[in-house]
Amino acid sequence: AAVTTTKYFMPRLLGPFCAQYPGIDIALEVVNRDRLLERLARNQDDLYVMGVPPEGLDIEREPFMDNPLVVLAPASHPLARRKRIRFPELANEPFIVRERGSGTRLTIERAFQERNVPLKIRVELGSNEAIKQAVAGGLGLALLSQSTLSHDPSQSEVSILNVEGFPIKRSWYVVRPRDKQPSVVANAFLEFLRTHVQLLTPRS
Repeated sequence: AAVTTTKYFMPRLLGPFCAQYPGIDIALEVVNRDRLLERLARNQDDLYVMGVPPEGLDIEREPFMDNPLVVLAPASHPLARRKRIRFPELANEPFIVRERGSGTRLTIERAFQERNVPLKIRVELGSNEAIKQAVAGGLGLALLSQSTLSHDPSQSEVSILNVEGFPIKRSWYVVRPRDKQPSVVANAFLEFLRTHVQLLTPRS
């Protein structure tokens, strides 16, 4: 099971994995973070892929790829032409954010709280695609994983802002319950992920 943002890269791994292991059937559940944590608590899946592993659960977590978070603005926004933007300047800008419980939402709220800067939320949307379109339409700024921008035809309509302290450096993690004995298939997939992580990075 994997959080929704991973839909931009995890499927690129599944084809080569299934080609190498044609006898294995793969099921990938793509859900929001709250749903994924429910599945983890119920031990429904072999492996879980997310950006913000939960605290307080007895889990193993293994980072496998960078997950930088960037600030997006409409390409026509005055800040898009600035070389270096001080973080407090973002207090004047409305933001488009993911739903509560989202890992990206948790990160943006924490970033603003740590800097004692108020976060002005204009609208809450349930998908990265909707957020990118809202940014392109001029509704406000957004904080998104750079993974969502790869080879996106609408990227010319948005700009990554040069804000101090950004991109926020995070990782993508594979998570599993510590006391769960991994299956042979789960171990095979995990090893394939470790040795083929370059498949997840789009070619320029």
